[in-house]
Amino acid sequence: MPEQNYSNHAQYVPLFHFVLLPVLLLTIIGSVVNLVESWGDHGRIYSASLIVVLSVCLFMAAFFGRVFALKAQDRAIHAEENLRHFAMTGKLLDTRLTVPQVVGLRFASDAEFVALAQRAAAESLSQSAIKQAVKTWRPDTYRA
Repeated sequence: MPEQNYSNHAQYVPLFHFVLLPVLLLTIIGSVVNLVESWGDHGRIYSASLIVVLSVCLFMAAFFGRVFALKAQDRAIHAEENLRHFAMTGKLLDTRLTVPQVVGLRFASDAEFVALAQRAAAESLSQSAIKQAVKTWRPDTYRA
């Protein structure tokens, strides 16, 4: 595995991002086409509309399953980085830092973590700006 850095740290799950989501999107499109074609046929309209609703629900379940997992992981990262900061300084992270900022700080090495956290709070740096400011990248290969 190549060394992780800002340009290659985003992680994709190929079967989810490049297979499941496109197939679900095509299913929604196909079910809507089926609904439109069966509009005048009272025998097919119920089943066609039911397929559209189920397709949309399935897409939403896949989407929210991913979002909820990432949100839970962000909470865990926030707690870990708060503990890391406390272990290094004896103080909790600045309360001005948002969860996305703290998630961005997780890539900073111990040598630059405290200073970058202070700078991020003082300058309201975005998550992306924090990641770009990291000089010595601390890889995170467990991101969902």
